[in-house]
Amino acid sequence: MVEEFRAAGDLRYEPAPEDFPAYLELLSNATRGLNLRPGIVPQKTFWLVRNGRILGRSKLRHWLTPELEHEGGHIGYDIRPSERRKGYGTMILKLTLEKARDLGLRRVLLTCDSENIGSARIIEKNGGKLSGDAVSNRSGKLISQYWIEI
Repeated sequence: MVEEFRAAGDLRYEPAPEDFPAYLELLSNATRGLNLRPGIVPQKTFWLVRNGRILGRSKLRHWLTPELEHEGGHIGYDIRPSERRKGYGTMILKLTLEKARDLGLRRVLLTCDSENIGSARIIEKNGGKLSGDAVSNRSGKLISQYWIEI
């Protein structure tokens, strides 16, 4: 999965292959709220796996900061490039919404680039209602903000 994201120019998983035990410890600490950088909230990571192959990942943030209310929201997810457009995005979001309910959340925010029609459809299939648009502080692109009642 790391190689697929690298080939697409996305380096989000770079720390994982260099020291996988340290990467797992980082994720475990994030769940417990330990050693977090400023502005980072506790978050659980979930993996979507089929036949031993990782298809995607989601992150469930326990609460929102003002920055996350603008961009990022409660849930972020990604599917490896070779497995996109097969329904896995819809599935991983549905499963993560169940975990959000278990955490006690009743309403969650998700954001995506406004040009990312695939992600917008995934969010809408899971009950997302568009609440507004904003400009990303990171990329300068237009982003869409959705709320889902769970």
